[in-house]
Amino acid sequence: MILALGAAVATFIENDYGTSTARVLVYNNIWYEAALVLTTINLCGIIFKYKMWKHPARFIFHVSFVVILIGSGVTRYLGYEGIIHIREGETQNQMISLEPYLQIKINQKDATYYKEYKKEFANTIYGEESNSIPKQIFASIVKAANNFDHKIKFNDKVLDIKYNNYLFVKKGNASMGILAVDVTLNGETKTIKLPGKRGQEGVVKVEDFGDTVVTLEYGSKILTLPFSIKLRDFQLDRYPGSMAPSSYASEVTVIQKNKEPFDYRIFMNRTLHEGNFLFFQSSYDQDEKGTILSVNNDPGKWPTYLGYFLLSLGLIWNLFDKKSRFWKLTKYLKNNTAASFLLACLLSFGFTTNAKAIEQQSIATSAQDTVINYLNAFQKDSKQTAEKFSYLVTQSGMGRMKPMDSLNNEILHKISSRGSLFGMNANQIVLGMLTRPEIWRHIRMIKIKTPKLKKLLGVDPSRKYIAFSEVFTKDGRYKLEKEAQEASMSKPSERGTFEKDIIQLDEKLNVSYMVYNANLFKIFPRVSSGKVDDNNRWYNPLDAFSFFKGQNKTAVETMTRGFVNSVINEDYDSANKFIDMISTYQKKVGADVIPSESKINQEIFFNKLDIFFKLTIAYLIVGLIMLIVAFFVVFNPKIKPVKITKLFFIILAILFALHTAGMGFRWIISGHAPWSNTYESLLYISWSAVFAGVVFFRRSLLALSAAIIVASIFMFTAHLTTIDPQITNLVPVLKSYWLTIHVSILTASYGFFGLAAILSYMALIMFIFRKNRPHMDNNIKNVVAITEVALIIGLSAITIGNFLGGVWANESWGRYWGWDPKETWAYVSIVIYAFVVHMRFVKKLNTPFALSVASLLAFSTILMTYFGVNFYLSGMHSYATGDPVPIPMWVYYVTAIVIITIALASRNRDLKDTICEAKNQVN
Repeated sequence: MILALGAAVATFIENDYGTSTARVLVYNNIWYEAALVLTTINLCGIIFKYKMWKHPARFIFHVSFVVILIGSGVTRYLGYEGIIHIREGETQNQMISLEPYLQIKINQKDATYYKEYKKEFANTIYGEESNSIPKQIFASIVKAANNFDHKIKFNDKVLDIKYNNYLFVKKGNASMGILAVDVTLNGETKTIKLPGKRGQEGVVKVEDFGDTVVTLEYGSKILTLPFSIKLRDFQLDRYPGSMAPSSYASEVTVIQKNKEPFDYRIFMNRTLHEGNFLFFQSSYDQDEKGTILSVNNDPGKWPTYLGYFLLSLGLIWNLFDKKSRFWKLTKYLKNNTAASFLLACLLSFGFTTNAKAIEQQSIATSAQDTVINYLNAFQKDSKQTAEKFSYLVTQSGMGRMKPMDSLNNEILHKISSRGSLFGMNANQIVLGMLTRPEIWRHIRMIKIKTPKLKKLLGVDPSRKYIAFSEVFTKDGRYKLEKEAQEASMSKPSERGTFEKDIIQLDEKLNVSYMVYNANLFKIFPRVSSGKVDDNNRWYNPLDAFSFFKGQNKTAVETMTRGFVNSVINEDYDSANKFIDMISTYQKKVGADVIPSESKINQEIFFNKLDIFFKLTIAYLIVGLIMLIVAFFVVFNPKIKPVKITKLFFIILAILFALHTAGMGFRWIISGHAPWSNTYESLLYISWSAVFAGVVFFRRSLLALSAAIIVASIFMFTAHLTTIDPQITNLVPVLKSYWLTIHVSILTASYGFFGLAAILSYMALIMFIFRKNRPHMDNNIKNVVAITEVALIIGLSAITIGNFLGGVWANESWGRYWGWDPKETWAYVSIVIYAFVVHMRFVKKLNTPFALSVASLLAFSTILMTYFGVNFYLSGMHSYATGDPVPIPMWVYYVTAIVIITIALASRNRDLKDTICEAKNQVN
């Protein structure tokens, strides 16, 4: 628990005061390392005391932690890291150390002395001063950690160097560290300021003390390699039409004495191994003529990998070991099924949006009748043209090639949070906005929320939508110019719903404006001198008119104007012909990057299916019905409808199959595993929760209902307006099979932990009402047993997934663990859940009530790992940028409900658990 608490606090220290401060005060501090060693010593004692070698699975995964600590200790104290920078055509055999050093050189007439001290410093100022920790207390802790006094004896003299102060200030992307030291020699003391920090060479300062010259430097030092590396060529590939890198690589030659030189290609996820040194593609120069490689000398690699292997083997073996606690729990559950279903439901999966009548209230213009007539005719006649329009290919800002159908749905969802309007789909809406902006700018389709904003715009409080034209005065002035500017300049933590709504409305207006002017539609590749444009960039119509030349320009202008004019004149047959011409042009000129016809068809079919939104509704309905039925049966023990249980299991299995098919479909379309962003990972957590229920706990009504509730919560969260569902390209480092392995195993554990949390809450509800209901005790014991099974599976998955992430990190950029906030909170979750699973060894905590409370509260670490880190802590895995957003009010409400539930349940907590006692025979 000390390890978990220390790491958790360190993530907030890092966010407020920088990574170096967190390393100095916690991660690399002697007290934290001592706690790790002591934990390992205790673990060795427990292995010996319980004679774990008699149970191979349990013995292997417990011993693995000892092996991992030995390997990490070797890496920590015998290994080192560095950075090497090479320009094209140059040969380099020197690198700078990653760790900073205070280097002192003493020069006299007849002698030179050198001394160095490896030292990193914490600071009390990082960007803006933080009030998260009392400043005076924190400053004293930092000073104690930074303090040093080095006395260097030379030639009958003593040079005394004392710590004075250290400041690390960050402004924007620039940062600077300044170490101030007091240097005393020959009775004279000077205060010297040394700019420098980790991973960068410092500034050399020279001080004259009469007969002695002292040279000081703080920062990374130069290290010499036993061989040289020549950079022959640096190569950078970008996504088509985008500045975003798809991949980058260094073509190098390794030159050694008495050996033949050899060539090698280093790129992300492909490392150069030479002796004990590993070289990783890290970054590159802005002019793309030089490379930056991370260097790692790691003698502890193989002991660490052996530990990881033993850990995975032991945890997986444990799930199949008939003598394990997990096996005993599952055997118990087979003989004691919990409550089953009473009510059957028929669920239609065909959720469709009913066509809304186009009313005058939807139009903000005096010529309402004319507009209504246009919209009625457009709704009826434009379907075929809009359908053909949706099959054109467009290029996104990140270079992904996709059908217009995907872009159109993203546009309408952004503007109105809807999938359709006025009985028209997204393709019809966008086609209308593109061809007749003078009409559509008066149609109320832009969603707003806050009454204050509606009042500011002079809009009726009951209205949910406004027209583009309503935000501008008659002379074209933007009504919200001042408010939008003030809201954008305010800190996210200081923004209320009014400010957030203004910023969102501003974004919607910009998107609408870009649709009206066709700026979003990059549909034209360019031919220049018979060759396709560099990097296969595609252009929107207006840019094409400006940059294209000759016949290419004439063709584009003819097709664009012909298409737009045909739609305006309601000549849809001609419009269809011009769309065919544009499609033919795309296939001919953009042949290098345009997706195949089958892939376009697949993506459009996937969009029309809208399977995940429909699954969200299905999960919510089924979960609610199951929960009601489950508690009805719990309170009526005589009801045991086995057939209904099987029927509902079949329904859930069908929903699970559809969910799996949807995930697989998205995988095919995107070309990568569907858990690379927030939206996809939420879908995957939901899938893992349903998987846990359907595969492992299908005999229990409460477990199945809990699984569906977890799935519905995460699916509902995925479809909030603040989460972007669009498919995107991967950054270079994620183009690895490790993404599939590491993220899938790690994220799947969240579903099991969520299931355990919901089950624990259900158990607490039953504790509240168990008085005078003795039959409920058996239900509680069953639910707690299922909870513990879910915890064991979840803990095994998160542990294996986390350490496999360490292998990926080491193979990709040369370090197993960087104490990134998300990594750290995953580690905190592992430690907390390990404590929960082992609570049975503490006599007073070996109760169903204690396990239920601990399991429920422990899920807060998962929420912090997934949501908290993303939005409140900065880091490599984080989505946070700048100041954190305010904590939503629902968090306080949920916390209060949980506390009240635990308090009420504690009155009836005294439940003798004979099952737990029996299970304890298998540790």
